[in-house]
Amino acid sequence: MEIQLNKKLSDLVRQGLVDEVFCGISAGVSVGHKGQRFRSLISGGKTRFDGEAREVTTATLFDLASLTKPLATVLCTLSLIDQGKLDWLDTVDTFFSGAWPGVRLEDLLHHCSGLPAYRPYYRQFPPVLSLAAKNRLLDMILAEHLEYATGTTSVYSDLGFIVLGRIVERCAAMSLDQFFQQEIAEPLGIADTLCFLPINGARREGADIAATENCPWRQAVIQGEVHDENCWLMGGVAGHAGLFGTVEAVLSLCELLLDVWKGYAAHPAFSRALLYHALSHKQAHSGWCLGFDTPSPGGSSSGRYFSPASVGHLGFSGTSFWIDPEKEVVVVLLTNRVHPTRENVKIRTYRPWFHDQLMEIICR
Repeated sequence: MEIQLNKKLSDLVRQGLVDEVFCGISAGVSVGHKGQRFRSLISGGKTRFDGEAREVTTATLFDLASLTKPLATVLCTLSLIDQGKLDWLDTVDTFFSGAWPGVRLEDLLHHCSGLPAYRPYYRQFPPVLSLAAKNRLLDMILAEHLEYATGTTSVYSDLGFIVLGRIVERCAAMSLDQFFQQEIAEPLGIADTLCFLPINGARREGADIAATENCPWRQAVIQGEVHDENCWLMGGVAGHAGLFGTVEAVLSLCELLLDVWKGYAAHPAFSRALLYHALSHKQAHSGWCLGFDTPSPGGSSSGRYFSPASVGHLGFSGTSFWIDPEKEVVVVLLTNRVHPTRENVKIRTYRPWFHDQLMEIICR
């Protein structure tokens, strides 16, 4: 199977580039049994389309976009719960007086708080970083009215995770990127390859980073800075976006989550019981676990073969991961499909096809 899987992954990457689904890609598959696994990693394409392009390798950093939510913000929340500094049932108004009484952290994680999905707040600001702009953006979110009764349905929301990220920072007494590095990434030895890139932080000289969009608001091709405009305005570090990573680092973290879930390994930041709750606790009206998505019947981006117990997430920039605890499979797909424009939506059909082609080999 290993030879077949390597060849198939190579063919799928090549086809995506030929069809111009993306400019660059790094993909990884991990197939295991009781903690022992086989891995396949491959990359292709360019970091950008112009003369400044570099070959994409497995060392190329990709803007992970909303993969930040489960891989950083949720895991940091688990760490604080494990330390006794947070609880699933803590309410938002405990941290921000007057904000949505009765809305719990659990509701934010389930995307059932009542908050709207998204607001383009950045359009009310010039593309200039300032602490005042960052604080005003948070105030604008906290002033939002709930659009539906908490817990009655599920609406995927960036806003809830921006607030959750700020709650993590208050309880950790440090920035989200610092806490993530200290608690989650460093114990796995991936702090340099799975990290936030603060806008005003030290530039990664010679860093190999895939470009994203030619941004009308910032009037530049974005490379080495977060694509999400609201996150950029917050300095590149937020609960909903801002994480960058290589395919190997993302695969390593997802493998660790699978191993902890199955009881094969441990992570010092959170217990197996906490992680199991996050990955399995769903509400009747929603496919969302606590910050992690699950395969939707009849049209999931994971394709047809991931078991219903699987968890994963998508990123707007063209990224995704899926973890299947029954088949012990992890698939990571990192692309920069938004380069040079978000109008390229070929990834929508490519993703499920990509997963199906791989799983048909794995499940034989």
